[in-house]
Amino acid sequence: MNNISIRERSIENEKYLLCEHACKSSDSRGRRLPEADCPIRTDFQRDRDRIIHSSSFRRLKHKTQVFLFPKSDHYRTRLTHTLEVAQIARTIARALRLNEDLTEAIALGHDLGHTPFGHDGERVLNRWFSGDSGKSDKSDAGGFFHNRQSVRVAEVIERDGAGLNLTAEVLDGFLNHSSKSKAFTREGEVVRMADKIAYINHDIEDAVSSGVLDPADLPKSAISVLGDSKSRRITSLIVSIVNTASDSVKSGDGMRIEYDSVTGQAHDELRKFMFERVYNNPKINTEKEKAVHVLEFLCDHYVKEENHHEMPTLYRDLIRDYGVRRGVCDYISGMTDDFAIDTFKELCVPKAWRRTIDS
Repeated sequence: MNNISIRERSIENEKYLLCEHACKSSDSRGRRLPEADCPIRTDFQRDRDRIIHSSSFRRLKHKTQVFLFPKSDHYRTRLTHTLEVAQIARTIARALRLNEDLTEAIALGHDLGHTPFGHDGERVLNRWFSGDSGKSDKSDAGGFFHNRQSVRVAEVIERDGAGLNLTAEVLDGFLNHSSKSKAFTREGEVVRMADKIAYINHDIEDAVSSGVLDPADLPKSAISVLGDSKSRRITSLIVSIVNTASDSVKSGDGMRIEYDSVTGQAHDELRKFMFERVYNNPKINTEKEKAVHVLEFLCDHYVKEENHHEMPTLYRDLIRDYGVRRGVCDYISGMTDDFAIDTFKELCVPKAWRRTIDS
């Protein structure tokens, strides 16, 4: 027994602790580039650590979730959203005896490819990229989507172009956390549900804090099912997923990661309400129009060959290998909100005026 490494012991324990529907480390489809095993960590644990130590993960703390330029530090950023998704996903995975390490890795990296200024930034790059895809990677042909970009960041951009070399299960979880197709692991499906639970409920809290929403306005039929507080709603949604999955296993119907019909209807009603009252609210969109202009300007600036030298070497190499629009999207999507704004000011505002604006 003393000759067995800690990693091997962890893999052996998974066979007894995890359920039959869990993705065990020993069953991983592996990495694109084979690597020597770590003596302590399983492959999914290594993926989690690589994601946490990546530069794209650190930049999430300065990327918008929903509210641009908030005056309070209590509003969610893309990073705090990611941490809440990971916490919810791990709770579900543990209850169902799924692989927590794989679940956490997918959750922590699912938004690595997100743009500055939230989904508005994503829509800008999608429209702009779709205008002329050039020599785009076939997997990204037809537009820019943050879930695909998360995979691209992990495979092509991180570590100065070497990539993180993550396992197929983690990359699949990134790709399918916000698309109509399903991940091929139950852990990936759990993260997809946890993402929805997290953003609906923390966005309600931020909307109330900003004065955009009054708690009394929330649809009563949905609240009567889910609960009248963030904690109660999250608990109701998690319990529904766990119970539905458990019941489906008992009935011999596999493990279905979904809500029961009543809870699902309440969640959908609450989500529809949030789009109508918050995500498409004119009070929020006034500032977003300015952010959209910033990104459109940067796209049009960097697409010009005479301006390519202003980009880091990595992105000039990506332009050479994948086409100008893909390389420019790679560069701009990796920017934080502040860096995008500072770059815009650097390019557009005379230095003397910039000093006056910044003072």
